[in-house]
Amino acid sequence: MLQRFKSIRETTERICEPLAIEDYVVQTMPDVSPTKWHLGHTSWFFETLILKVHDAAYRPLDDTYAYIFNSYYNSLGEQFPRPCRGHLSRPTVQQVYAYRHHVNDGMERLLARAESSEFVQIGNLVQIGLHHEQQHQELILTDIKNVLSVNPMRPIYRTRVKPLQSQVPPMDWFTYPEAQRQIGHEGPGFAYDNETPRHPVVVGAFRLASRLVTNGEYLEFINDGGYERPELWLSDGWSARNEQQWRGPLYWESRGDRWLQFSLGGWNEVNPAEPVCHVSYYEADAYARWKGMWLPTEAAWEVAARDLPVEGNLLEEAAFQPQPAVPAGAQPALMQMYGDVWEWTCSPYMRYPGFRPAEGSLGEYNAKFMANQMVLRGGSCVTPKTHIRATYRNFMPPGARWQFSGIRLSREVQS
Repeated sequence: MLQRFKSIRETTERICEPLAIEDYVVQTMPDVSPTKWHLGHTSWFFETLILKVHDAAYRPLDDTYAYIFNSYYNSLGEQFPRPCRGHLSRPTVQQVYAYRHHVNDGMERLLARAESSEFVQIGNLVQIGLHHEQQHQELILTDIKNVLSVNPMRPIYRTRVKPLQSQVPPMDWFTYPEAQRQIGHEGPGFAYDNETPRHPVVVGAFRLASRLVTNGEYLEFINDGGYERPELWLSDGWSARNEQQWRGPLYWESRGDRWLQFSLGGWNEVNPAEPVCHVSYYEADAYARWKGMWLPTEAAWEVAARDLPVEGNLLEEAAFQPQPAVPAGAQPALMQMYGDVWEWTCSPYMRYPGFRPAEGSLGEYNAKFMANQMVLRGGSCVTPKTHIRATYRNFMPPGARWQFSGIRLSREVQS
């Protein structure tokens, strides 16, 4: 656990190495947090939930950090307003790093001397804290992409390596018969409370696409007037499209008959072979309707993914951009189930039957967001490999586009 703690904390700081000091403080919209806030908040989590409770000798570096870096835990005190995090020039980036190292020292001392009885008390909290930090590793990259995208100097986080693959395999279909299935987490290994309990569901017969929808396929939707046809859109989606003047995915820019796309490697021409990314649930649903298909339910997605290894274009690949599908062999296979883009499902984010939130403040982690959100599955190109699993339930409002989110199609089985 101590080695894992050190490794994950170091990975977070390594992700920040390409940034200029000025990049750490910018907030471009309420959903985006400054990088230095992420660095502070992940330290606040360990300090507040572990060190202050389980180490009588620990002393906070600055008492105001408890207010500044609390995200949404009402049971742990007031929070600085989320939309205003970019207003804070202090603490400085240097001070935030000093705070991280202060918390690191406290945690390393605590873990190094913990007896088995103490570890029973803190072990689960440390696990949650490390997975929480991995969520913020993904968010740092997701948020800094938005920050850099609005800058007219068009800065680059890191020079992009172009994918070797320029063609994609045909879209095959895998058929699953109607059956009662078990979904949700059980057994050894970490999972969040919202992944439990494991329970039976009747999953109707469905067919699932072998790969993700590509930019080239999505361009066909755009060129066919997909953003101009209200009959394809949910009512709220059409309102969002009009209010925000959507004409294509986030980070796409039209230049005559060309489309450019901003990535963490800068601006490039849209690659037709790459999975389409940064689309909302509304856009994903409209595209599926245009194709005469649907988005899968989260239960169907989990049934298809549960026996597959967690492999794909994830954070460790360091591409930081969805990559074209690469066939695993001569036979058709499900591709890109993990990594590349979070896959929208048509399932609302709700409690599983028998769900009980975690006790104490951690009960606020997932449970209080079970309204007005849709479930996404599978992770993305900035999700750590050791953080994702078949039962993992991400959730976002249906209009969210700044996440690395994309589309996998489902269709009914013809009788």
